[in-house]
Amino acid sequence: MPIEVETKDCTALSDAELAEMADLGGDGSHRFEIGHLSKQAEAWVLIAVAKESDKVKGFAFFTLERIGGTPSVLIGLGAVKRTAKRDSVLKAIINEQMRRAVLAFPDEDVLVGCRFDSAGAFEAYKTLHDVVPRPEHKATGEERAWGRRLVKRFGIDATEYEDRVFVARGDGGVPCVLAHASAKPDKISPDVEAFFETLDAERGDVLIAFGWAKAEDLLKLGS
Repeated sequence: MPIEVETKDCTALSDAELAEMADLGGDGSHRFEIGHLSKQAEAWVLIAVAKESDKVKGFAFFTLERIGGTPSVLIGLGAVKRTAKRDSVLKAIINEQMRRAVLAFPDEDVLVGCRFDSAGAFEAYKTLHDVVPRPEHKATGEERAWGRRLVKRFGIDATEYEDRVFVARGDGGVPCVLAHASAKPDKISPDVEAFFETLDAERGDVLIAFGWAKAEDLLKLGS
């Protein structure tokens, strides 16, 4: 069966859908309780939900907005069920969010920001340009400034953020990351894995990362 992705207003989420989403992390390292998901639904505007045979296989909260005038897609908490098709589910969710971006910001490059705590989930950025952080790249002052803007937008305590490595130290709470375990972990670059070596999972540390979706690429998705 094909993977179908739908974008919904968070206010339209039912208790049954939230319960199904909470079950996605049951066989992985991330477990999001219904109460936590309900709070995320209140904090975010939209959610992309991927289904197969009418069963939820993945989701990601997100919003489309301008940060200082720059068109942006901000991705919040999300998870992908550990199935053989999980990489395809992640790709479908990101493509849906990018299609929404081209409708909101036609003919403009769009910044995509997210929080990660594993290298597998970093695959979400495979099609983006000028991803920061990235291997063999020293971030510029403006790129570090973007990291700080995203930290502020995500509601993270700025005193716990290390802007040269784009890492926000946690406080022991549940990190609002995009949770995904790659189906091909052996294909992940060691240089990408290195970004996550200093993260303390129990503390809830996260990597703040962003990249750019080019207008010409978005146009192809929207056509």
